[in-house]
Amino acid sequence: MEVLKIATAGSVDDGKSTLIGRILYDTKSLTTDKLEAIEKTSKKRGYDYLDFSLATDGLVAEREQGITIDVAHIYFSTKNKSYIIADTPGHVEYTRNMVTGASTSQASIILIDARKGVIEQTNRHFFINNLLRVKDVVVAINKMDLVDYSEDVYNKIKADFEALMSKRDYQDQNISFIPVSALKGDNVVNKSKNMPWYNGDSILDHLEKLDKADIFNVGTPRFPVQYVIRPKTEEYHDYRGYAGKVYGGNLSVGDDVVVLPSQTKSKIKEIYFYDETFETASRRSSVTITLEDDVNVSRGDMIVKEGDLPTIEKQFMANVCWMDSKQLTPGAKYTVQHGVNKVLAKVDVIHHKINPDYSGIEEDVSGLGMNDIARVSFKLNKPIFYDQFKNHRTNGSFILIDPQSNSTVGAGFIQ
Repeated sequence: MEVLKIATAGSVDDGKSTLIGRILYDTKSLTTDKLEAIEKTSKKRGYDYLDFSLATDGLVAEREQGITIDVAHIYFSTKNKSYIIADTPGHVEYTRNMVTGASTSQASIILIDARKGVIEQTNRHFFINNLLRVKDVVVAINKMDLVDYSEDVYNKIKADFEALMSKRDYQDQNISFIPVSALKGDNVVNKSKNMPWYNGDSILDHLEKLDKADIFNVGTPRFPVQYVIRPKTEEYHDYRGYAGKVYGGNLSVGDDVVVLPSQTKSKIKEIYFYDETFETASRRSSVTITLEDDVNVSRGDMIVKEGDLPTIEKQFMANVCWMDSKQLTPGAKYTVQHGVNKVLAKVDVIHHKINPDYSGIEEDVSGLGMNDIARVSFKLNKPIFYDQFKNHRTNGSFILIDPQSNSTVGAGFIQ
């Protein structure tokens, strides 16, 4: 079954957790004990409605304050798809959490409070979706019940957001506007009877109709080798398979391929999944590949199609979201985890800081603090094989690891 990962975004109290809880409730994805707990807590607090945010806010501090602090991943399924929703915080100080949630998502839901309209945090959240090349964005104008389901309010917010869209540099994005009430259930899973002027889909109907071609960058297959399989049994004495996951495109038996970094050429002989053989390994499938030639392939190598090689360099420039309390400064050394590979890297230049509200850039930056986003150049101690993030989200992204604490301190997107 197809899996779709969605990131949510919105300012504090815009209703992200309530929206997700409503989706779980209306799709009958809540367990009986969870639903009973929501009913009991809602009644205890004196609410005359079910507080669906309790379905997702897992930390005690989240439940006490009524806010989202950590990134929660919520899972549910319909007959057509399986979904993973990243419920990300709305506070400015948790920008890094939103980057984490959106970096691997194919779609995003940006919530806007119908009473407040487009605010600074809306700019920030749309900027991050643009930065991370999220291809399908739903702008959910929430709390329509509090503005009497006004079409004029909806149209005003839609016009303001469309003005914001003119500032983006990533045009290959599908933007949909849906008026909703997460609390009442209008246009979340089921179509609303309270807004006859709206003729579009509910949020779930929209997500159900998304086609793979609309949300994935398809074209350049990359196969990072995770493991070399040598059974060492009499039956498979000479067997040598390369296990990993296919990213970006398809690989087929007979394809002319190149093994990186050695640039040795061969052909794909067989493709296995467990004990079955296939003619083609589709994008995002985990398989084992054998080659016609007995070439040297190790964990961390990459198999690509001949004539479609990535960039092989000991340096690159990237947009970096800094996630640590200790500043990133020029000359500092970190471990770059790029796919399977880990290489030592030195910060060469911080070119400029990027204001994530479309207000421009800041130059002459001496260091990056937590939640800062900046254009940074790195020098590596050995080459890696990468693509630009805009062309290949998986092979164009990496994380930075502090070699002393072994903590993840940053996420990067190669330019």
